[in-house]
Amino acid sequence: MLAATVRVTRDLDLAEECAQDAFAQALTAWRSQDVPARPGAWLTTVARRRALDLLRRDTLWRRALPLLVEDDVSRSAEDIVIDDIEIPDDRLRLICTCCHPTLSREAQVALTLRLVCGLTTAEVARAFLVSEPTMAARITRAKKKIEAARIPYRVPAADELPARVDAVLDVVHLLFTTGHTAPAGADLVRRDLVERAVDLARMLRLLLPDSADVAGLLALVLLTDARRATRVDDSGRLLLLEEQDRSQWDRREIVEGVALVREALRRRPPGRFALQAAIAAVHAEAATYADTDWREIAALYDVLVQTWPSPVVALNRAVAIGLAEGPAAGLAALDALAAEPQLAGYAYLAASRADFLRRLGRIDEATTAYEEALLLTDNTVEREFLERRLRQLRV
Repeated sequence: MLAATVRVTRDLDLAEECAQDAFAQALTAWRSQDVPARPGAWLTTVARRRALDLLRRDTLWRRALPLLVEDDVSRSAEDIVIDDIEIPDDRLRLICTCCHPTLSREAQVALTLRLVCGLTTAEVARAFLVSEPTMAARITRAKKKIEAARIPYRVPAADELPARVDAVLDVVHLLFTTGHTAPAGADLVRRDLVERAVDLARMLRLLLPDSADVAGLLALVLLTDARRATRVDDSGRLLLLEEQDRSQWDRREIVEGVALVREALRRRPPGRFALQAAIAAVHAEAATYADTDWREIAALYDVLVQTWPSPVVALNRAVAIGLAEGPAAGLAALDALAAEPQLAGYAYLAASRADFLRRLGRIDEATTAYEEALLLTDNTVEREFLERRLRQLRV
């Protein structure tokens, strides 16, 4: 809805205001009449009409008209057609605007997550491991820069896409990660975000079929998403990898994902998405949890942390070391990350330490670590898991 409205306003802030007005009208109108058969189309139409009314009544039209430019004003269709496959392009236009090279990488990704993917500012802040006010300021600055630089609202030509694809891939990856394990709320998975990420990854695959990074990202989201149906039981209880029924994993996603991993790994050196997908493939191809090759996973993380230095990657590497070499080795690797500022408020560091301490029989320390993790966790399903572990330790 926002992406379609930007085509009218040529102004991101105004488009957001019109979208909010449409939701407000729906709250009133849908009380006295039935919800329309296509509520999304209704909302989009109302938002665009509101935008046109404002532009007609205001001098904003003259100011905004040159701000954002269509990539092909003569095109009447709303879709890009590639090999007879139609791709709705309003969202892609907005992604490419947000990921313009004149913006910093962090601004590109944050703005796209906020405007295109519908994440709240708080959710985007969690994805970047920064405070909400810091992220709000970053998003505001990015929108102002788009206006000041007159960044065009269009899908770039084929020769321009490679300059933006890295940022777009970051967006899709963060969108998927946020949906795969929701930072807050009653559900572990936000299906809408996961499916949107998969759709965008497939769209990029059509646009850039020869890109190893795109192949790696699509492989990663497919192989990870293949486990979605088994991550909670019928009562909503979190199931760890060792508890999941692997016969219920989506074999079609796994087969497609493994083939894409092989394609992505042909590039030398392999990119970060290919390496992450390779790790996911090791999990997917293990017949049982006991068959998981943790040493191979740890070795892949060794390469990944060199390719993509990241506190979260270092944390995952430490966990893999603990599962390959024993909890004492894992705890030592985790404790080496204690001074990393970006992990100071990261619940998974405390939860991972708690698990290794529990395995080592250091119950008092494990209890303290679980309590710390609980303080940092907002997702209801994860909180219930941590509370259950705490009860077991206190028996």
